[in-house]
Amino acid sequence: EIIVIGLMRTVPLQQSALILSNGLSMPSIGLGTWQQRDCATIRRVVQQALAAGYRLIDTASGYRNEEAIGEALQATFACVNANLSRSDIWLTSKLAPKQQGYEGASAAIQESLQKLRTDYIDLYLIHWPGISKRSQESHDHRSYREGSWKALETFYRRGVVRAIGVSNYTVKHLEEMKEYADISPMVNQCEMHPLCPQTELLQYCHRNDIVFTAYASLGESALLNSCDFVPELRMIAARRPDLTLAQILLIWGLQHNAAVIPKASSTKHLLENLSAINHKLSANEMLALDTIEKKYHRHFCWDPQNVA
Repeated sequence: EIIVIGLMRTVPLQQSALILSNGLSMPSIGLGTWQQRDCATIRRVVQQALAAGYRLIDTASGYRNEEAIGEALQATFACVNANLSRSDIWLTSKLAPKQQGYEGASAAIQESLQKLRTDYIDLYLIHWPGISKRSQESHDHRSYREGSWKALETFYRRGVVRAIGVSNYTVKHLEEMKEYADISPMVNQCEMHPLCPQTELLQYCHRNDIVFTAYASLGESALLNSCDFVPELRMIAARRPDLTLAQILLIWGLQHNAAVIPKASSTKHLLENLSAINHKLSANEMLALDTIEKKYHRHFCWDPQNVA
């Protein structure tokens, strides 16, 4: 049995949002679910997040938790006290590298719909610019991702997917899409934090009306738990006792006009992360964070730069 856990709301329900090129409004902060595969845990976290005020849930076929998320959502919708329906929630999912290609992507979208127990997905992304089991230099990557994009366009036109985009695409991959995409990507989801600020890519996306979503905003927790190698972060945090370091990192992303999707498994961190939307950093604080990368540049996740 799934029990919807009630929380006292400490943030406004009406979140800040980013407008996609097709006019849809996407919440600027959501719940990331990567590495959360335990069914009981993911159901609890999703329900607690919804009770706290989250309205965006980010998953992927490769996360292997879509089914648990679908169950949690259905249990929440069935709870009268929750007062939520499917239209209140923004669901993002993604195509795994092994599913690339027109036929693979078409089957993957259908499978995600079934597991999430929904008849539409708000945003569907190509998770990676390459296909599994190919060298990074292989010319197969382009043909497969082109086929995948054509499948996403098909499902978008049918209304089964309300918005389409990519993840981990570099400028060269986005430029290439102009040669075959009838519909431009609406979102690009990539690693982004002060040690990997993605300055050029972020500016490119803004110029081309592509909403940027940052993942790994906390450096896969390394920036919180092991950041002695970046003392500047601690110095900035010391000047803002009203904020946690996690909140500072999330606010930094939000003020760069990116959406953020932090992971959390405790009620305390869920609430702290979401409340980042209520705060601002000063121009000097933003500048201090912006300049860290020159000394400490680092990826904590996969780097797509060399994928042909």
